[in-house]
Amino acid sequence: MEKQDNREALEVASLAGDILLASGAEIFRVEETIFRIAKAYGIDSSNAFVLSSGIFLTAGSEREKDFASVRHIPLSAARLDRVTAVNQLSREIVQGMHTPQEAHRLLLEIQNMPPKPKLHQILASGIGSGCFCFLFGGDPVDSLVAFGAGILLYLYLLLLVRGRLSKIASNITGSALVTLFGILLYQCGIGHHLGEIIIGSIIPLVPGVAFTTAIRDLADEDYIAGAVRMLDALLVTFCIAMGVGLVMTLWHQWVGGPLL
Repeated sequence: MEKQDNREALEVASLAGDILLASGAEIFRVEETIFRIAKAYGIDSSNAFVLSSGIFLTAGSEREKDFASVRHIPLSAARLDRVTAVNQLSREIVQGMHTPQEAHRLLLEIQNMPPKPKLHQILASGIGSGCFCFLFGGDPVDSLVAFGAGILLYLYLLLLVRGRLSKIASNITGSALVTLFGILLYQCGIGHHLGEIIIGSIIPLVPGVAFTTAIRDLADEDYIAGAVRMLDALLVTFCIAMGVGLVMTLWHQWVGGPLL
């Protein structure tokens, strides 16, 4: 029975690490959570090797049954709500509030947490775009245009794309769409600073969490994971720039006249 409990406890620790890593948590946070959960259930021989796309967990000693687990976790969008929920659950486990069976059930509930309603995401995109446009020097009219572009962007991503395009294609087409939207309104006399409008409009696409996590991993000497995440963030940034530059270049060639 004790060996079975140890296996269940390690499965809980592995699942917690899986959810954290898939949700954009730093490598040190994933490793620390796995160790804390395993130790809370009386397992002192656990060893975890965590990369940006996988977790290798082993345990075993003269007193404890051998255990090995490998989990592949592809890069995905950040879900800080899940990170917060797992962090809170791990604290409760350390305090002895949950058995392995209860913890496993709660982790599955966290893993299946639905994202925010689409309406909330669309409004947040618009508000974020408008506010950043104003912060970067746009006037209230520019901010309203950026607000509309942010709304249009997430309508496109959530209702039209719906995951059917790759990350590269989604970022290129999304940034191109809001750039074209901003140029058209600017040419109609709505808005006064096109550069600020475009900057605000593409803010929802900027991988801020990925950049931050990559820097923290590099600072913690997790160079492999940090490099992979930094490369992913730079790729997204390059795709955004490509979409903006493509539209502005084509507009200049076909319509003519300065834009900025």
